[in-house]
Amino acid sequence: MKDLRTVTLADQVFERLESDIIQGVYPRGEVLTELKLVEQLNVSRTPIREALRRLEQERLIADTGKGSVVLGITSEDLVDIMDIRCKIEGLASYYAAKNATPEGLERLRHIMDLQEFYFEKRDAEHLREMDDRFHDIICDMGGHAVISDTLIPLHRKTRRYRKASIADASRTAQVVTEHRAIFDAIAAGDADRAAELTTEHTVHAKKSMIERMNNNG
Repeated sequence: MKDLRTVTLADQVFERLESDIIQGVYPRGEVLTELKLVEQLNVSRTPIREALRRLEQERLIADTGKGSVVLGITSEDLVDIMDIRCKIEGLASYYAAKNATPEGLERLRHIMDLQEFYFEKRDAEHLREMDDRFHDIICDMGGHAVISDTLIPLHRKTRRYRKASIADASRTAQVVTEHRAIFDAIAAGDADRAAELTTEHTVHAKKSMIERMNNNG
């Protein structure tokens, strides 16, 4: 499904700040002010103000009256996010298998091929990107907007920890194998199997990400 949404300057600023907060560019506790961000991003106050409002709604920052303090993603947040994903990711794959089209399967197959290529190259950054796209395409294939609107923001919020997880060669090999099995089930139209495999995959991902968060203190 083609996205017809117009990307505004406020959208761009929001996505940039969201990514920087999640990646740790702005650490927890740092105070962001409109003036500071205007100077850093070279945009006017209006898109900055709108982006900060949306970030506050996402609970990534909190307004202090003198600026916005960065909350980021805590270990408790990560557990909550992954618990939600464990409940819903399987449903996304279930509907993807039910509603798969040749075009959707080709998109997913292409991502699988790229993921295996980057695995051989030990390219963690591109592997993380392919991991994002794999799960986002599954959401898109399912055709259920509520599921997509719930899961895709959660994929973004766990990006930093998934990248750390994927940097582990043994976990990466497991991810590639699990993704291939999920793809095969979706391609075969086996919705129940696709859901089961995706739920198992998400449980493994949760365990890996939380272990790395705890190890990194």
